Amino acid sequence: MMMGRFKEVLIFVAGAAPQIITETIYSLSQKKPPIYADELYIITTSLGKKIIKEVLLDKNVLSLLYQEYSLPPISFTEKNFIVPRDKQGQEISDIRSKEDNEIIGDLITSFIREKAKDEGTRLHCSLAGGRKTMSFYLGSALQLFGRPWDRLYHVLVTPEFEANPEFFYKPKKNKTIWIKDKEGRSLRLNTKDAQIYLAELPFIRLFQKLRLQAISFSQLVSEGQKEIDLASIQPELRVNIRERLVSIGNRSIYFQPMLLFIYMAFINQKIKKCFHPDRAYCFECRDCFEELNAIFNRENLEKLAHYYSDLYKGSPLKAQEFLSKWKSGLDAENVRQYISKLKGIIQKELQDELLCSLYSIQPIRIYAGSRYGLRVEKSKIILE
Repeated sequence: MMMGRFKEVLIFVAGAAPQIITETIYSLSQKKPPIYADELYIITTSLGKKIIKEVLLDKNVLSLLYQEYSLPPISFTEKNFIVPRDKQGQEISDIRSKEDNEIIGDLITSFIREKAKDEGTRLHCSLAGGRKTMSFYLGSALQLFGRPWDRLYHVLVTPEFEANPEFFYKPKKNKTIWIKDKEGRSLRLNTKDAQIYLAELPFIRLFQKLRLQAISFSQLVSEGQKEIDLASIQPELRVNIRERLVSIGNRSIYFQPMLLFIYMAFINQKIKKCFHPDRAYCFECRDCFEELNAIFNRENLEKLAHYYSDLYKGSPLKAQEFLSKWKSGLDAENVRQYISKLKGIIQKELQDELLCSLYSIQPIRIYAGSRYGLRVEKSKIILE
């Protein structure tokens, strides 16, 4: 995160009610400390764009707000409208069909994702306008990609002034607005009586919890759910090295000393050499995977030798014997044979391909070589 002042980016979903835009800008400017927009974007349909442009730009409502409250100037033109297009490249006038919903969902998601890439920005997202599905997509996109400093809002206005075509923000000087009640009678409203409340909505931030690669909204949801399910269904991996016992859920496996030593080397890699200790979940992270020659070279073997000693009730003599036998480190081909035996044992005990892939040592190809590691969540590993 960039130190110092954020670039404040306001993002709205809006339809035929431009009021929510000026009401939100006004409310942010009244906060302590005030928040002034550096950039402003409105995600809307072609019909919404026409109405908002006519009111905010052509009738200078936005400029009047900025002038009245001496807000820092902001550039706002037609380029600040984000309008979905159909497969023929035509702007969509309304969100009605299944296809329209998919298009606007993907548009909102990709826009938030792109804006959230800049750590120097803070997103202020308002879901008060537009179709309800647009608000849903905006909130969901912020859940997927929002950072701790991003904000989500809903603006609430005194019912008599809500969506009133003459009310856009609370002016400094009281103004009179005339409206018709249900019986057609004229009623006078004073703007000094209007209340505008900007509700900040809490949301679950999954940005650093999931490693999402998909593009469309539906694929992102499916991918995210798979990652969450994978993390939640994993049984605990308990290791009692002195008893040479490995427990995966309710399954207990006794390993021969050398096999358990190899397994402990990868557990050590997973826990103690994690590149992201601040992350609660590993998910698809493979940064701790390493080449066999790097894990089992002489220097690292000396650091791991205490595990071999623990296999024999902490006997220091065993560690010395072990290091004397492998003076140049463990040969990678021998290690691969041990890995294959470990996988066979775990597969036989678990009888589950998915779980076996999590708890057995797995390779990944990087450039011309292979790196090895454990996919199981580090939080699921318990050393007894």
